[in-house]
Amino acid sequence: MKIGIVGLGLIGGSLAYDFRALGYKVLGVSRQPQTCEDAVKLGAVDTASADLASLASVDVVFICTPVSVIDAIATRLIPYLSPEAILTDVGSVKGPVVKRVTPLWPRFLGGHPMAGREVTGIQAAQSHLFAQNPYILTPTTKTPLDVIDVMRKLVGELDGDLYECSPGIHDRAVAWISHLPKMVSAALIAACVSDADPDIVQLAQAFASSGFRDTSRVGGGDPELGCMMAQYNREELLRSLYQYRQSLDQLTDIIECSDWSALDALLQQTQAERPKFL
Repeated sequence: MKIGIVGLGLIGGSLAYDFRALGYKVLGVSRQPQTCEDAVKLGAVDTASADLASLASVDVVFICTPVSVIDAIATRLIPYLSPEAILTDVGSVKGPVVKRVTPLWPRFLGGHPMAGREVTGIQAAQSHLFAQNPYILTPTTKTPLDVIDVMRKLVGELDGDLYECSPGIHDRAVAWISHLPKMVSAALIAACVSDADPDIVQLAQAFASSGFRDTSRVGGGDPELGCMMAQYNREELLRSLYQYRQSLDQLTDIIECSDWSALDALLQQTQAERPKFL
């Protein structure tokens, strides 16, 4: 089986490493000639090119680009694909992508590996990035069964924890555990630097340790990714933000009333609930 990967960044490059190690021939595509050269030198891919036509012989293509350009890439790529080729993506929003790409290519199956790092680019790619992490597939009632079977097999070979759900359910769940944390974390950083006293800000920056590092990590990540989350999963992100605002209001009221027993009860509850997410 030949596997094509469009977009040789962190996710695309990491997929390339794993599939090549599994014995598949991996053909990469990047618009940056230097990235193509680096991907070959690093051993991530067998060949790399800026030309989508180079993927004409592949069996499965992973589109590993920003969500905003997935359908445009698919439109340009499809004329070169064989009729039996499978097309998938790795975007963090599935509803709009599935809606736009499926009519273009019925053998499309949306995917989302829940793995990543703060760093980007082919140099950040690594083997086994997806092992023991959720990998979600979002088939529809029209997705061919053989397409689902092939993708299940590939995810299994990556040692990913396979989940399957509809695109809409995916987007609602991911809003809570990925898109909302990105915005909350960004808001935390923005709030910390908004103090009117620059000396306080400077001291806060000097004092910051593990607590701030953990809670600010995703807010200090790729701005483009955050914008794409908000733009393409707007309704579900707003739903989660409204609920989060209610939780903040509840917490504020408790502290304003010095209701320490209520605060303790809330923190006991959150302490018990957190492990269920991890």
